[in-house]
Amino acid sequence: MGSDINVTLGNWSEWFMLLAAMTYMVVFVAFVWDMASHSKTLGLREEERARKRAAAEQDSRELVGVGASSKAAASAGAGSSATVSGSAEEGAASARTAELGAPGEFRTSAESSTKGAGEFEALNYTKGARRPAARVAVMLMVIAFALHVFAVVARGVAADRVPWANMYEFCSTGAMVVAGVYLVTLIFKDLRFVGPMVSGLVLIMLCLATIAFPTPVSPLQPALQSYWLIIHVSIAVAASGIFTITFAMAVLQLLQSRREKRLALGQESRMGFLRAVPSSVTLENFAFRLNSVGFVFWTFTLAAGAIWADQAWGRFWGWDTKEVWTFVVWTVYAAYMHARVTRGWNGNRSAWLAIAGYMCVVFNFTVVNTLFPGLHSYSGL
Repeated sequence: MGSDINVTLGNWSEWFMLLAAMTYMVVFVAFVWDMASHSKTLGLREEERARKRAAAEQDSRELVGVGASSKAAASAGAGSSATVSGSAEEGAASARTAELGAPGEFRTSAESSTKGAGEFEALNYTKGARRPAARVAVMLMVIAFALHVFAVVARGVAADRVPWANMYEFCSTGAMVVAGVYLVTLIFKDLRFVGPMVSGLVLIMLCLATIAFPTPVSPLQPALQSYWLIIHVSIAVAASGIFTITFAMAVLQLLQSRREKRLALGQESRMGFLRAVPSSVTLENFAFRLNSVGFVFWTFTLAAGAIWADQAWGRFWGWDTKEVWTFVVWTVYAAYMHARVTRGWNGNRSAWLAIAGYMCVVFNFTVVNTLFPGLHSYSGL
């Protein structure tokens, strides 16, 4: 009877995983649609602000000219000049208000160049009526995440263990964590602009799990039968989820930096969709904060793995391929943290370091697990 229930749950897990993948695909399309439409709206606002700014500057010049003439023609020119000067200042203030927008409005790179580095507006769904695609994308992602959680939990119950003992389970659980971290972060910070990349990466991970690493439900290997599996792997998955989001932000930072340089030179940029993305400095600062958290998690992963290795094999370190690459990942992110804090590696250099660190993470959990023999050969393939 118990075996039949496990088989049923295993089948349900596969079906719900497929439903989650299909929903994530719709989420990706909705986020892309929102970014395209919102960028177009911001482009129109940008043109309108430019016209208002040009008109305000023209009015200011005319008023200053009138003030100068009045001062030369009349003995009471001082008072008249002060009045005209005040009118000119009012015109300039109107131009600044038109440029910055209403107080509390969400700012993107197209809307404000004066916003403090690293600042984000809190997410406010009351303004989502102007961005229906974004509202739909977020709601559908919540639904996809719920389906995803059920699929992962059903897999764990069917296997009678935690569902991260092979590549299929790690990819599916890792994708779930990425989506969960993104949704939680979305509550506090408006990161809808990174939604296309996050949902796309989650979809890729699920496709890899289903197509490249299909693994039937099986019992746990003796070396993995330890409470350290829950501690070590769960923290590693959480760190990987954070690094996935910061990787997406690093890519956007590089694109946004290139666009900003072209605009500074007075050239047009073909990447108009980046109007809906904050400035490269803002992206870099927030990615650094998230990477700091991910680095702490990965440090704990490395330490917990050494303790588990001592219990399982009687030594803390044995230069196994998996151990080496886990340390390589830690070293790259440590270099990223050190270079940015103490050596002034800002801008594109920090973004490339973050991308290099994530590439090491991907290599560690795909190529190392599947192609390199060793004590950590738990791919299940």
